[in-house]
Amino acid sequence: MVLNGYKDLIVWQKAMNLVTEVYLLTEDFPKEENYGLTSQMRRASISIPSNIAEGRLRGTRKDYRHFLLNAYGSGAELETQIEIAKRLAKTKSLNYNKADQLLMEVMKMLNSLIDNLKPRS
Repeated sequence: MVLNGYKDLIVWQKAMNLVTEVYLLTEDFPKEENYGLTSQMRRASISIPSNIAEGRLRGTRKDYRHFLLNAYGSGAELETQIEIAKRLAKTKSLNYNKADQLLMEVMKMLNSLIDNLKPRS
C-alpha cells in the first residue's frame, strides 16, 4: 500500500480520534474552564494531528521529524493537562480512560516514528 499523504497514517487517524475524545471530555468541564483548561486541552490535542500532517507534507525527513517532535511535545502538554484535570475537584470524577488510552497509543507511535527518522550517520 502506497501512502498518499498524512490521512493514510494510522498515527494521524488515532490522533484525530484523540481530538474528538478530548472535545467530548471537555464538554463536561465547568463553564469557567472554557478559556482555561478546556481551551488548552483542545488546542494541544488539535496540534498533534496538525503537526503530523504538516510534517508529512514537508518533503524531507528532517522536516518530518521536526514536526513529529512538535506533535510529541503537544502530546506531553495534553498529558500534563489531563493530569491536572484529574486533580481538580470539579473534573476529577470524569472518565479519562479513553483519552488516556488514545494518547498513550499516539505517543508510542510518534516515539517510534521519531526514532526511525533519526539522522543517518
